[in-house]
Amino acid sequence: MQPNGPLIEIRNLTVEYWQGDRWNPVIEGLHLHINPAETLGLVGESGCGKSTTANALMGYRPRGARYRSGQVLFAGQDLLRLSNRALQHIRGRQISLVPQNPTTALSPGIHVGDQIVETLMVHRYSATVREARERALDLLVRVGLPNPPIIYKRYPHQLSGGQQQRVIIAMALACDPQLIVLDEPTTGLDVTTQAQILDLLMDLQASYGLAMLYVTHNLGVVAQICTRIGVMYAGQLVEVAPRQTIFKQPLHPYTQGLIASVPRITAPKQVRSLLLKGLLKRSDLPPGCPFAPRCDFARERCLVEKQHLTEVGESHAVACWRWQEIPSFAQRIAETQSAVFQKCETVGCKAGEILLKVDNLCAAYTFDHPRPFARPLPRLIVDGVSFEIQPGETFALVGESGSGKSTIARALNGFIPYVTGELRFDGKYDLTIPVDKRTRDLLRELQLVFQNPDASLNPRQRISQIIGRPLQVFFGLSGAALRRRVEALLEDVRLDRSYYDRYPDELSGGERQRVAIARALAAEPKLMLCDEVLSALDVSVQANIIELLADLQAKRNIAYLFISHDLAVVRSLAHRVGVLYWGCLCEVGTTEEVFTPPFHPYTYLLLSAVPEADPDQVMPEARKDIGLVVSEEKPACPFALRCPWKDPMHCNDEPPPWQTLSRTHMLRCHIPIEELRQHDIWADRFGRV
Repeated sequence: MQPNGPLIEIRNLTVEYWQGDRWNPVIEGLHLHINPAETLGLVGESGCGKSTTANALMGYRPRGARYRSGQVLFAGQDLLRLSNRALQHIRGRQISLVPQNPTTALSPGIHVGDQIVETLMVHRYSATVREARERALDLLVRVGLPNPPIIYKRYPHQLSGGQQQRVIIAMALACDPQLIVLDEPTTGLDVTTQAQILDLLMDLQASYGLAMLYVTHNLGVVAQICTRIGVMYAGQLVEVAPRQTIFKQPLHPYTQGLIASVPRITAPKQVRSLLLKGLLKRSDLPPGCPFAPRCDFARERCLVEKQHLTEVGESHAVACWRWQEIPSFAQRIAETQSAVFQKCETVGCKAGEILLKVDNLCAAYTFDHPRPFARPLPRLIVDGVSFEIQPGETFALVGESGSGKSTIARALNGFIPYVTGELRFDGKYDLTIPVDKRTRDLLRELQLVFQNPDASLNPRQRISQIIGRPLQVFFGLSGAALRRRVEALLEDVRLDRSYYDRYPDELSGGERQRVAIARALAAEPKLMLCDEVLSALDVSVQANIIELLADLQAKRNIAYLFISHDLAVVRSLAHRVGVLYWGCLCEVGTTEEVFTPPFHPYTYLLLSAVPEADPDQVMPEARKDIGLVVSEEKPACPFALRCPWKDPMHCNDEPPPWQTLSRTHMLRCHIPIEELRQHDIWADRFGRV
């Protein structure tokens, strides 16, 4: 590494994967560098080559891949030419990795502290085991874990997802590396846990001058943490610029479309055009610009002529020969009209008409035995939840992981062993009945779409069989009639007939989720339970699915119970919102009421944690108080242990009352409404008085 030069540099890298009977390029002619103490964000749709680039920075070659050409230069060495033995001295010591899923990265049979000690001893950072243990405890303190001696002796399964990720970060920091590669480290985490991890990374970067590569599809995250951002498409960088520039003045049509696809919690009514048409299909890439098939400004030259990064400003490069002719991002947003992120109006709703009525729902998976031979008591996950859903309405449930959102969906679907309360569907069905005792009509009218289509779709069945099964079971279709109906459903979810005979592993994540939605639609339901259906999808695919759900609701008058921890999506899509904490509802109202002061203290903290795709965003002071509190005993107010505004005289011992603000808006809190009204998240975030 030269003084004042890049810490690590990729030169003309081409990576190929063996697919079918030939080598197919995944990255072509990539040039990239990271400076000392810099955080470079790498963003793009799924399949664009982000993770492959991260692997190259560590000299790692996945099975079935080859480096056809190029160099990865670090400390005067080409990592792609080093032996495995030489790379082992660099990985973990000078370049560390924070993977996406800490559960699979940590060994389940070893104490987490011992796993950090192992890293220190393997790289000979510590001379003795005792010294390594002291270093491990210090690292656990540095990453903000409570009671380090206790955490040290725990196994991974005894920690929350956020705590596991902190342990992984401690392991990455163990040997004082110069570069940390973070591959989607906050994907799947709820907003408060994500906020804690981001704050930790920013503090560590500022304190120790670390260089980082942050790979993600979450533009809100890179807007907060990154110094410079690279936008990747089909294995090529199409734009690189400082953070402020990339969000304020994006020049490449793909960058503009990617940013336009992000729902904004602070501007839900702003028209957000789906400037990004279609999806990345590597089989359809032309020899010229890979984005040309999806670009509104493409010319014949674009299809045949390769585009290369060209300097257009200070530290700003773009791979588009028409960048000066393309309208500005602000102009394109202003001129384009789209209903992608506008809530559809409920169709056919009558005043007072209720499709689903949930009154005092209690649900539990397991039972406690207080003493031998005593009657077992249920360990409640959901405790006394009540809400209603009208036909054609979207009711969203939001809250952190473990709050009980998915448990409510499973209780409504009959999958939970212990369910009490009044659960009436369509005025005639009792949903406390377990799934194996429900009538065929009830099974048909209430459908569940799972979070992970990889697990919910049978990998051995073709798409036609997956979608066709409900049509056979509920409507007795077969032969030509069945094929026509399956093809029509594919068209409804915007997949063409070529998908009819494919298997799930031949589809992208967004396409598989569309198939899961088509399977649910095949039953012609009145209510769909959507359990985190967007959490693992990139922003452009999310935009397509959101538009699809809104369109289907308008056409078919379907009601949705929409479960999510993405508050920006919820504000854009839902009609009403329920905020859930520790199995209890703490606020219910229309979307605008819940996202406008006065807030329940928990709603305020959730909103404080949301990162926007806006580099000017100022995080409020409340974000410092969002840490989780672990307790076996629930206080009278479930949120009292974390509430920054609580009254010790009442909140710990007295159940909070429901306070009514309007016919549709209620919140459950001891604090007077006028006092809650003084806390305005939007004023804190943007410095308004």
